[in-house]
Amino acid sequence: MKIVIVDDDEAMRNLLRTICEGEEHKVVAQFPDGRGLLDFVRNERPDVVCLDYELPGKNGFELLAEMDVTANQVAVVMITGSSEPELQGHAADLGAAGFIQKPFQEAQIINELAQIEKARAIAARAASAPAEPIAPSPADTPAAGDKPPAAETTFAESSAVIPRSAVIVDDSGAIRQLLKGVLQEIGIKVIGLASNAEEGIEVVRKTRPALVFLDVNMPGMSGLDALPHIQAACPPTKIVMVTGNASRPVVQAAIAGGAIGYFLKPIRPALVEEFMRKLLKR
Repeated sequence: MKIVIVDDDEAMRNLLRTICEGEEHKVVAQFPDGRGLLDFVRNERPDVVCLDYELPGKNGFELLAEMDVTANQVAVVMITGSSEPELQGHAADLGAAGFIQKPFQEAQIINELAQIEKARAIAARAASAPAEPIAPSPADTPAAGDKPPAAETTFAESSAVIPRSAVIVDDSGAIRQLLKGVLQEIGIKVIGLASNAEEGIEVVRKTRPALVFLDVNMPGMSGLDALPHIQAACPPTKIVMVTGNASRPVVQAAIAGGAIGYFLKPIRPALVEEFMRKLLKR
């Protein structure tokens, strides 16, 4: 992968470069601060930016918010020496694909890069796959005697939803593509994508999926606020929250609102696959 390193400590930049090149990645640029970084990302399209949080001028979060990771198809690994507990969740909600706490072990950087490489491959396969037409909901096509096999209806628990189907509601295009790819590779058909809660409610109403993956933190209506509306739109649909913030109040609100579980950002394909296989066995 093509990697950019941003850190005001020259020794840290050199260490990161050595680790990345040791894994046969190519370090294409290094910056001591954010000056010139955004233009470089837009023009050169690196695969990964290793971004220090505490920088002269704009900090790492400000740069991450301006980077538009979806449009530029870049994965950002936030690196920080701060011990503030909320930083990791905030970075994930801003679109960071990884988070490293200083001081770190070489294996941590190697693992983050491997996770990102896997996620990028899955998302690329999902993006290149031909678009599938959205199937009409069962309520719209009540064909007598044309019921799905019993093994499929047990997952949805109702013939009123499309078996083994999902809708993804997230304001991050990168997250939508990654989740779509992971789900499709384990046999879940993604029949709708939405970038905000209001659009998601309408997509669920029209498609009646078995599952909805719902981002907690979105502009406008939040995922938690959208929960009852999605349940009203299709009561049999199971809702899984996606969040960078696993604080007790958020988790309690999600479960109290009817969600069956949650994923933490950054999304790790192996954890999503494990969760879904357990869910499918119920």
